[in-house]
Amino acid sequence: MPLVLCNGIGAGLEVLDPLVDRLDPDIPVVRFDVPGTGKSPNSPLPYGFPYLAWLLGRVLTALEIDRVDVLGLSWGGALAQQFAFQHPRRCRRLVLVSTATGAVMVPAHPRVLSKMATPRRFRDPEYGADIAADIYGGTVRTDPEPVAEIFHRKARAGSWLGYAHQLAAGAVWTSLPALWAIRQPTLIVAGTDDPIIPVINAKIMHWLLPHSTLYLHPGGHIDVVTNAALLGPVITHFLRSEEGNPQ
Repeated sequence: MPLVLCNGIGAGLEVLDPLVDRLDPDIPVVRFDVPGTGKSPNSPLPYGFPYLAWLLGRVLTALEIDRVDVLGLSWGGALAQQFAFQHPRRCRRLVLVSTATGAVMVPAHPRVLSKMATPRRFRDPEYGADIAADIYGGTVRTDPEPVAEIFHRKARAGSWLGYAHQLAAGAVWTSLPALWAIRQPTLIVAGTDDPIIPVINAKIMHWLLPHSTLYLHPGGHIDVVTNAALLGPVITHFLRSEEGNPQ
């Protein structure tokens, strides 16, 4: 079963290389850049998650892929939830990593949110290194070098307009009233040291998603990338196991 990866805000598909390297190599992986990130052109108009879920469905149809598992990281977790809700027959399993229910959630501290307001951290290596520990937490607090490697040397920075459109999409969307309708087996992966998405959000989603498993780890927001050696096998086990419960 192919696995579709939906990335975080402002991040190109290369950011997820470490995770892909730690997944079962027999799992086909589909990655893409939303409009205005990586090599994808800007959208002339703002868009919402229903449109992006429709667009992702079109991409999969063009690739002649009927059914998939979907993993969403952070902002991409909203797209993953929307896709599972909007295309229930095309989504077998769902993996939600460091994400929440959108505009209606327990928010981060304002000083963290202010540093997320622009894509500057992707464009300015020194600034990105200075704020990495404060916004990502987890393994980045003691070893920020992997973040510099991934974000500033490998990933293609998106446009300011693309970033603004992504912010706008998240500002007007919430999955909270619809979580009960997501029937796919779902793995929720959350770090207890995540400044961007407080861990209480993962617990709320676990309470409301009818077929969910919650996996907590002591890391931060992007440990699925910086500590993929730990979390990659957990995700693989969920996708491969009959019941979908990590061990």
